[in-house]
Amino acid sequence: MNPEQLLTHFDRIAEAPDAVPRLRRFIFDLAVRGKLVEQDPNDEPASELLRLIHADNAKSTRIGAKRRGARAKGADRRNDFVAPNGWELITLGELAQKITDGAHKTPTYVDKGIPFISVKDFSGGSLDFTYSRHIPPDEHELLYKRCDPRRGDILIGRIGTLGKAVLVDTDQAFSLFVSVGLIRFNHDFTSPLFLRLLLNSPFVESAFDRIKVGGGTHTNKLNLGDLHTVVLPLPPLAEQRRIVAKVDELMGLCDRLEAAQGERERRRDALAAASLHRLNHPADAGHTPAFREHARFHLQHLPRTTTRPDQIPHLRQTILNLAVRGQLVPQDPNDEPIQNALTQANARRAALARMKRTKHKRAIECNGSDIEDQLPKNWIIERLGNLVDPENTISYGVLVPGPDVLDGIPFVRAQDLTLTDHPERPNKTIAPEIEKPYARTRLSGGEILLCVVGSIGKLGIAPPTWAGANIARAVARIKPIPELSRDYLLTVLRAQATQRYFTEATRTLAQPTLNVSLIEKTPIPLPPLAEQHRIVAKVDELMAVCDALEAQLGAAQTESRRLLESLLNRALAPST
Repeated sequence: MNPEQLLTHFDRIAEAPDAVPRLRRFIFDLAVRGKLVEQDPNDEPASELLRLIHADNAKSTRIGAKRRGARAKGADRRNDFVAPNGWELITLGELAQKITDGAHKTPTYVDKGIPFISVKDFSGGSLDFTYSRHIPPDEHELLYKRCDPRRGDILIGRIGTLGKAVLVDTDQAFSLFVSVGLIRFNHDFTSPLFLRLLLNSPFVESAFDRIKVGGGTHTNKLNLGDLHTVVLPLPPLAEQRRIVAKVDELMGLCDRLEAAQGERERRRDALAAASLHRLNHPADAGHTPAFREHARFHLQHLPRTTTRPDQIPHLRQTILNLAVRGQLVPQDPNDEPIQNALTQANARRAALARMKRTKHKRAIECNGSDIEDQLPKNWIIERLGNLVDPENTISYGVLVPGPDVLDGIPFVRAQDLTLTDHPERPNKTIAPEIEKPYARTRLSGGEILLCVVGSIGKLGIAPPTWAGANIARAVARIKPIPELSRDYLLTVLRAQATQRYFTEATRTLAQPTLNVSLIEKTPIPLPPLAEQHRIVAKVDELMAVCDALEAQLGAAQTESRRLLESLLNRALAPST
C-alpha cells in the first residue's frame, strides 16, 4: 500500500466524524485477514508452527481435557474464515500456554505497595500504572501471584470492558483483578506484538461477541473456558513481523491524519464560535449598521460556516437570540407602538373583572432591566403574567391522574410536549371524575405548554386535535392575549435568556420544580405587533434553512461512511 494514495482517498471520507477510528479498525481487520502485506512463498508456513505448537503442548503437563475439548469445539467455527496461503487456523486454547484471570477476592488497598491492575489501567495498548491502586506485598505474594504476569504476556478485559488487550512490556511486579484475563504464549512461535494486534482486531471482537455471557452484577463476561474456543488466524512468523511493521507505519499515518483533521476542525470551530459570539454578545448592543451587516452576512452564508450537524443547535439558538433582541429584522417607525395594544388589553381585562364582579388582578410590575437597555427604542419589557388571557391564567394540571381509563379524558404529560409532529391524541387517558375538578386547565387547542417539573423549560404546542384534553401537574398552560403573537411569545420562551431564567428560578425539591409565580415574572421583550409577525416569519425562514442544512450535513456524513469501506479497500489492498 502507498501511504500517499491513502492521503488522496482520505480527503473524500474525512468529513465522516469517525473516519480515522474506522480507518484504524479497518487496518487491523485487513492485517489479521492476510490482506495488508503480501504472502511470501519462501516463509516457513504456519503449518510448521502448528506442528511445533502441538508438539510443545504434548510435552506440557498443563494441557488437560479442557484444552483438548477446546480444539474440537472451536473447529465448528473455522469455516467463518478462509486462510491465506501459508496461514493456519488455531484455537486460543491450543495456541496459549496459559489462560487465567486475576484475584476473585477484594484486596486490602494501601497507599504504597504492589500495583493492582484492572481494565481501567489499560492505555494505548500497554499498561499504565499512573492511577493504579496498590496492595501490600504480602497479599501479592500469598493471594495473587498465581497469575505471575511477566513481560510478553497479553492482558485482556474479560468482565465489563470486553476484549481490550494490552501487552505486558514491563518487568515490574503487579497483580490482577478478576476482571482481567492473562494469556501467555510461546514467543518462539508467535510475535507478542502481532498477538496484541490480533486480539484487538474486529475479527476476534466478533468471536468474543459470540461467547460473551451476562452474569452477576456485570452486563457481559468472557468465561475462561470459552476463551479457549476462540479460533484465531495464524500466519507464518516472518509474516507476523511484517504485518506488525506495516500496521505501525499505517498507525503513524493515522496519527498524522487525525492531527490534521483535528487542527482543521479546531480552526473551523474557532471561526464559527467567534462569529456566533459576536452575534450573541455584541459590544455595541447590536444596533449599528456594521453589526447588522455582519449578522446578515453570517446568516446568508450558513452553509459555509456550518460544517457539522452538532453545530446546528448553536446556530438555532443564535437565531432566537438575535430575534428577541431586535437584531433579526429591521424596525419600522410606522409600526403602531406595542404600548397601544397592551393598553387595550388591560382595559379589556378591567372590563371583564367589572362584568364578573371580581377584583381586577393587579398587573405585575416591571422595573426595567439591563435587557431593556439593549433593545431597540420602540421595544419594551413586560412580565409574562401580564400577557396571558385573564380567563385562562398560567396554571398547572392534574396532580394525581390515576391509571389509564378506556375512553377517558386525554391526558398530556411532559413527554408529550413537542412543537411539531403531534400525535392525533396523547397516549394516556384518565377517569372523567378525576379530571373534572381541573376543568380550568382543560385545553381548547393552540396553547403553549411548558414543562415545570423535571425537564424545566421544555416547550410544546397543543394542536387543535387535543381540544378537551387536560394537562399534568408537571405541565403549565400559557394562553397569550390576542394582542400578542403566540408564535413570537414561543420564540422568546425558546431563547437562551428565558431558558436561563427558568433554570435560575427553579427550586430543587424531590425534583426540579418551577412555580407559577416565577413563571408570571418572566421578562418578555416586546416589539410592535407588526414586527413580531416579521420576526416570526424570519425565524421560520432561517429555521427551515437550518433544517435543510442539518439534513444535508447528515446525508453527507452518511455518504462519507458508505464510501469509507470501498475507498479503504482500494487504498489498503496489497498490490498484485
